[in-house]
Amino acid sequence: MGVTSDDLFGDPTGIQIAAPGSYGQRPPSYRLPDALRLGPVALQVANLERSLDYYRDVLGLAVLDHGGGQARLGSHGDRRALVELVERKGARRADAAPHHGLFHFAILLPSREALGRFVRHLGEIGVRAGAGDHLVSEAFYLTDPDGLGIEVYADRPRDTWKRDGRELMMATDPVDVRGLVQSAGATTWTGMPAGTVMGHVHLHVGDTTAAGAFYGDAMGFDRIVWRYPGALFLSAGGYHHHLGANTWAGPRAATPGPDDAQLLAWTIVLPDAASVGAVAGSLEAAGHAVTRVGDGISVRDPWGTPVEVRVG
Repeated sequence: MGVTSDDLFGDPTGIQIAAPGSYGQRPPSYRLPDALRLGPVALQVANLERSLDYYRDVLGLAVLDHGGGQARLGSHGDRRALVELVERKGARRADAAPHHGLFHFAILLPSREALGRFVRHLGEIGVRAGAGDHLVSEAFYLTDPDGLGIEVYADRPRDTWKRDGRELMMATDPVDVRGLVQSAGATTWTGMPAGTVMGHVHLHVGDTTAAGAFYGDAMGFDRIVWRYPGALFLSAGGYHHHLGANTWAGPRAATPGPDDAQLLAWTIVLPDAASVGAVAGSLEAAGHAVTRVGDGISVRDPWGTPVEVRVG
């Protein structure tokens, strides 16, 4: 959605530096800890070898392990997975019909310079990407061979973020691509560097109010941006967003079927078992069914998208 800062924030008099604690709406009861981070996304794909070629050669991920119709991929020099691929031969493209679930997952690079190297790499191999300067970050958008959305981005320093009242300022302005690539210097792209993490997940949902009730009120995320048309952004620890939820798939969107390429699950990682137990209790108190899985839990949002919460 190409909504610029001029569209959203026309009056500069109310704009201030987003100092820690000065923005966002806290949930009414349980609040997720600041130390939250995101773990891997699990994706169902039609052809594992085709997907591995893309995730390795275009995105620059390293294959951590591979076998039995599955693979785990991460950044170079880090054994923690960012993406888990599960093959279902012949799965239908994710964008063949409007679906709830994944809009994109977003890989966060450790610096603007690394993003510049990635963008130069895309140009060298002839891969086109969408782009957006979101005020808090600079981002590029791709689609994998199964129609699954991907964002690769770098954050701007937090002391440059701004707010309008209690709402963090985010928009979709043009990216200074030339300046971004120049920032990379002469260093060449050699793949996703150490320090790369899963930055956020953005979902198609049926209703942003219901998404706020589930992910905010029940699960414990803060609401961070709520005026962006058709979308809601939520986070922990004052981040711009760990989760986006939008209605852009339209009123005919449905839960993906078993033979669709799709997001099988995304992962929230918390610092201790007490935090996981508190999330479970808050969700159950709000009437949501929670399944215990090892040291974590699994729950589905109102549109059937699974999220796993675990200790890490």
